[in-house]
Amino acid sequence: MTARSSLTIVLAAGEGTRMRSSLPKVLHPVASQTLLAHVLGAAPRGTGTALAVVIGPDHQAVADEAKRTRSDALIFVQAERLGTAHAVLAAREAIARGVDDVLIAFGDTPLISAETFARLRAPLAKGAAIAALGFRAADPTGYGRFIVEGDRLVAIREHADASADERKIDLCNAGVMAIEGRRALAILDGIGNANSKGEYYLTDAVGVARDNGWESVVIETSEDEVRGINTKAQLAEAEGVMQVRLRKAAMEAGVTLIAPETVYLAADTVFGNDVTIEPFVVIGPGVSIGDGTVIHSFSHIVQTALGKNVSIGPYARLRPGTSLGDGARIGNFVETKAATLEAGVKVNHLSYIGDATIGANSNIGAGTITCNYDGFKKHKTVIGQGAFVGTNSSLVAPVKIGNGAYIGSGSVITRDVPDDAMALERSPQTIRDGGAARYREMKTSGKKPEQKTET
Repeated sequence: MTARSSLTIVLAAGEGTRMRSSLPKVLHPVASQTLLAHVLGAAPRGTGTALAVVIGPDHQAVADEAKRTRSDALIFVQAERLGTAHAVLAAREAIARGVDDVLIAFGDTPLISAETFARLRAPLAKGAAIAALGFRAADPTGYGRFIVEGDRLVAIREHADASADERKIDLCNAGVMAIEGRRALAILDGIGNANSKGEYYLTDAVGVARDNGWESVVIETSEDEVRGINTKAQLAEAEGVMQVRLRKAAMEAGVTLIAPETVYLAADTVFGNDVTIEPFVVIGPGVSIGDGTVIHSFSHIVQTALGKNVSIGPYARLRPGTSLGDGARIGNFVETKAATLEAGVKVNHLSYIGDATIGANSNIGAGTITCNYDGFKKHKTVIGQGAFVGTNSSLVAPVKIGNGAYIGSGSVITRDVPDDAMALERSPQTIRDGGAARYREMKTSGKKPEQKTET
């Protein structure tokens, strides 16, 4: 199969008016990826493959998403909406370049797989002109029916045009089709518009092939795989199917999901070995999870890299740009954003860490806030290795806390703290050079440090 070249044409020009949204239909998400991205991800790629996406006028956002997902995508515009065959021919230039297999798919079928595309191509290598994807519908009402004679597909009959006997057929048209490349333009150009709407229907390709004495065949798949999305309710149904798939794949790869049905995953989540996820966790796009990491209940994680043996939550929120080193601990009601926490860092309770870098083995006490926004700009907090920040402290960025420094509870830090210094800032600021070492000595001896300014 890899020796045959291919062109995949993805039709993404629909307005999606039944979605009742200003967002183009194919840009709605399932498992944190757009419908279009799922389809493009399943389409053949690599040497000898080409990809075309047909969009509607003024749908630059769809073109941008296609290019973001597949940089090799060619963009074509269907200026008039004259049917599915007319949409395919918007990519005539790409078809005319010549390939072995032309695949036609729809941008609103996010559950289709790369394996199904491969199965569709196989009959073309054996001489078939068309391979059409079908499914056995639980309720075939409204679907086009496959009219089959022996092993051959001879027609696709729309529900409205089907006879009473034909309506009893449960083998239905999924819309996805593969056409042998040398005959593709002859078949597509042979489709007429002699129907009530005056449109050119891709389903008529089977009749054109039959009239030319060319063979068409059916490839069957599950009804779930070819779910099209036209409404928000169907979007939710597709999300449910995708989540079942993702959970199953994660568990087969060794991830422990305590209550799988309560965990929501993104399509691009990367898992290490021996990962455990407790109930009611939401993982958004761009998350990688290292070996041995545990994510406790009610945590929400997006665009985050977690090292090995990390502990998250419960009730933690990790926002975009978070990176946690091996053995880091994020506890209950902690929020991070654009923050790098190196190995062994602990932020166990009720804290916000934003626009910050925290050195290895530092401890951030309960109620600590990095005050990163001054009303105009974001500023960075840098905390060195082995630092200790006491409870209810506010670190007013931009600020640097040195290696081994100690910040007393309730402090408001507005200027840099040197290495191995102790800051007990009230008002005015109190900083003791070398105070952290003395604090540890006094803690051992049972004496309390004085809170006065030392220069």
